[in-house]
Amino acid sequence: MESLQSGTSAILDTVLQGGRISEAEALHLFEHASLPDLSAAASAVRRRLVDPARVSYVIDRNVNYTDVCNVYCTFCAFYHKPGNPQGYVLTKDQLRRKAEETLAVGGTGFLLQGGVNPDLPWSYYLDLVSFLRDLGIWVHGFSPVEIQMMAKLSGQSLEKTILDLRDAGLGSIPGGGAEVLVERIRKRIAPLKGGPEKWLEVMEAAHSVGMRTTGTMMFGITETLAERVEHFRVLREQQDRAVARGNGGGHTAFVAWPFQSGHTVWEGKLPRPTDAEYLRTIAIARIYLDNFPHIQSSWVTMGRKTGQMALHYGCDDMGSLMLEENVVSAAGTCHTVNRDEMIRMIRGAGYKPCQRDNVYFPVA
Repeated sequence: MESLQSGTSAILDTVLQGGRISEAEALHLFEHASLPDLSAAASAVRRRLVDPARVSYVIDRNVNYTDVCNVYCTFCAFYHKPGNPQGYVLTKDQLRRKAEETLAVGGTGFLLQGGVNPDLPWSYYLDLVSFLRDLGIWVHGFSPVEIQMMAKLSGQSLEKTILDLRDAGLGSIPGGGAEVLVERIRKRIAPLKGGPEKWLEVMEAAHSVGMRTTGTMMFGITETLAERVEHFRVLREQQDRAVARGNGGGHTAFVAWPFQSGHTVWEGKLPRPTDAEYLRTIAIARIYLDNFPHIQSSWVTMGRKTGQMALHYGCDDMGSLMLEENVVSAAGTCHTVNRDEMIRMIRGAGYKPCQRDNVYFPVA
């Protein structure tokens, strides 16, 4: 026991002195560090990377332009199969109304994602982002599996596909669909998405052309703690490469949330991660991902109190007001706040609120 405690103290001392920890050390923290010690170490890393007094948030909406999908992820309660009459594709009039509502309350963008819809042509996506850009909406859009499909439709490389999307109006790429970037897990929960390399190669292509993205993790779906650390490892290595390029591309932030099993084949089969497990995971992410500028709190899945608490475990961003959200709520989890409530949450945790855009620039 004494050797475990001394080992934990040595790792935490490395963090407090500004050093980088290894995978083995991250796993040791998962297994042995106390929550108060993780809070102190994660907060020290946070203070080195961002203004310690501020916590940011964004006003946008999650817009799912279609729910038709042929990837059939076992953890998704949202999609409809191709040919199902209940499936939809939003019209331009519907998108315009959503944009006008967002802009009217001081919002800046859409987190735009859909299913992998086999009925939509390549030209549809270029027209979609161009239409939204012209309405004044920043498009933080498309998960890597969608972009993989678009590259096939366009007959081009991933880099050229992303460049065409950027020219049409795509601003940045969210990290949806990463789940856990480990072959065993992805084969089990979403075999048609391909292994972790499929997600990573889209992000690598985006970074190579100077585009900003986010890194994510959905945990609590049968992965081991070592596999969570493996997920962190591949993200940190990818971010190291992006930083070395120096072309403006790279991950702006990392966000993790626990799997919501409601209305899926997993319902009742997996324990829901506890608040303590969430805080432990997000603190170790902040410590290990020392090249990610921002870590986002997932109050949408964890609720307001735990979302607030995460600000003392390394998070410096509260994410979106969620003017609209469909995927998580389809699984039975739905926490919402308005702007005043968001500001109160941040101030109540002892920080100064700061509205940002989708790539972390302040909004006046």
